[in-house]
Amino acid sequence: MAHARNRVTPLGDIEAIQLRGAWTGNRGILHQDREIVRSHAGERWITCALSFGRERKLEQWQPGHYTVLFFHDEAVSFAAGHRPCARCRRERYNAYRAAWSQRLCGEAPSSTQIDRQLHVERCVHGTSRRRIHALPWAELPDGAFALLAEVPVLVLGGKLVAWTREGYKHRHARPVRGIADVITPPSTIAVLSAGDPVQIDAAAFD
Repeated sequence: MAHARNRVTPLGDIEAIQLRGAWTGNRGILHQDREIVRSHAGERWITCALSFGRERKLEQWQPGHYTVLFFHDEAVSFAAGHRPCARCRRERYNAYRAAWSQRLCGEAPSSTQIDRQLHVERCVHGTSRRRIHALPWAELPDGAFALLAEVPVLVLGGKLVAWTREGYKHRHARPVRGIADVITPPSTIAVLSAGDPVQIDAAAFD
């Protein structure tokens, strides 16, 4: 059975893989019929609740409606450059925003300010190409993603856990010095460093 192209990787790519998602979200209207034709349609990239109850059902591939995307866990969605939805995840959004304020600007930013800053950090200006950031390994908080030999790895204590299209696998010792090629946007790194409780799939801890 072919899988729909609606799963998001830590690098922000949209792929057709079987890995189930703990969260949904969107970047605007990205599809024509059932095909993804663009990487994003604006600066607002959000992560939403997977279920809204019986009264709301997310329909795939609706004409003129945002493209429904799925994320393995919240750490993946953060790495991809998304932030919590202020509508369906208000409490979670407020926590993210408060951590942003604590670490970055001293006053609570608007959602538009957050989206604009994250967009600068995740995409090379005027393109859809991914930006990678050079940051010290020692300063990366749990829940951050970096690249190790071109493979996305999750920072978890003294370990790095590889993300694969089948889930988390393969553990490596985390470098104690040196510079990492970081996927997660620096502003979200700051949020995580403030103690933001990002959700990580249980398999990463096995």
